[in-house]
Amino acid sequence: MSNPVFNDQTMRRDAAGWAAPVRGAHVGTAPISDGPVTPWASSVMTVNGTITASAVLFILLLVSASFGWAAATSPSTVGGEEVYSFPPLAFLGIIVGFGAVIASAFKPMWAKFLGPIYAVGYGFAVGAISKGYETFQNGIVLQAVGATAAVFAVMLVLYRTRIIKVTEKFRRTVIFATLGIMVFYGVSLLMSLFGAQPTFLSSPSLLGIGLSVVICGIAALNLALDFDRIERGTQMGLPKAYEWVAALGLVVTIVWLYLELLRLLSKLQQR
Repeated sequence: MSNPVFNDQTMRRDAAGWAAPVRGAHVGTAPISDGPVTPWASSVMTVNGTITASAVLFILLLVSASFGWAAATSPSTVGGEEVYSFPPLAFLGIIVGFGAVIASAFKPMWAKFLGPIYAVGYGFAVGAISKGYETFQNGIVLQAVGATAAVFAVMLVLYRTRIIKVTEKFRRTVIFATLGIMVFYGVSLLMSLFGAQPTFLSSPSLLGIGLSVVICGIAALNLALDFDRIERGTQMGLPKAYEWVAALGLVVTIVWLYLELLRLLSKLQQR
């Protein structure tokens, strides 16, 4: 989703609030006359640093997901039907992971610690969810992983070649669409607490499949926003700690995309 951790408002706030040095700017009280000036680069955000931070979070997420997968029990038969039991610890993982993301929005400097907490907590839940889908639809997890990697690669190429240009109008459209999805899911959750839930959310109907396609598309477009924010963050000379903020934002988007693709593939296989 368009996460609250890494957005334009926090970027501008942190660039000013942390007084980050600007690349190429001279730092000192007296001019240097004994050679070329070397730009400040050791303590500011870089693309390579963000990639490294993202890799660390993904490794933690995958390791935790493997434990979540192992903790998920095999389906049991109740009333002649197979029922999958979601491990209670996975619910705690969702709460902890979500809390870490929200906390990072208010304490970006803590992202280096909150990011791993999210990866471990939410990773466990993702592993358990994946095991549930795989139990009833063999091979679907591998398909979802492949589809997620393919979408990520395509969006990166489209962004780097500027086929997709992240303009202010593009940002507003994607952000408002994402907020609409979040509100929709929130309302659906409240309805489920009272015993009612829109059936097309999980049904393999044309409406249900169409909805999933739209949501997957919005999640993919959020990747373009993440790429743009990472690029602009390095250009603005944000502090190096912001690499973890960027990495967390990117991982949150990819996990959301994976879960939505998993749901979409499940619906398609049921038709």
